[in-house]
Amino acid sequence: MSKGYLVAHISVHDKEGFQKFVEMATPVIGDYGGKVLAREPAPDVREGKALGLCIVIEFESIDQARSFYESEQYTAARIVRETASDTHLVLIEGS
Repeated sequence: MSKGYLVAHISVHDKEGFQKFVEMATPVIGDYGGKVLAREPAPDVREGKALGLCIVIEFESIDQARSFYESEQYTAARIVRETASDTHLVLIEGS
């Protein structure tokens, strides 16, 4: 079975609010078997616009990644994140 990945580029405009999101989201990532593979506050952007923090989280499957994203716990954290940052987020299936 292929792994699932969450890839996000996050432009934080409220550091305190974003820290609250991190505190809420971190345990939920673990609850869904997620593993943070990379977290870079200043990625080396070669094409496109620099958006800020970049994070890659691996899950056992794309279904697990979707379950995480759609969970009540992450939805509550996501609402906090949306007030503290602008985010581009995708879920992708590994090959």
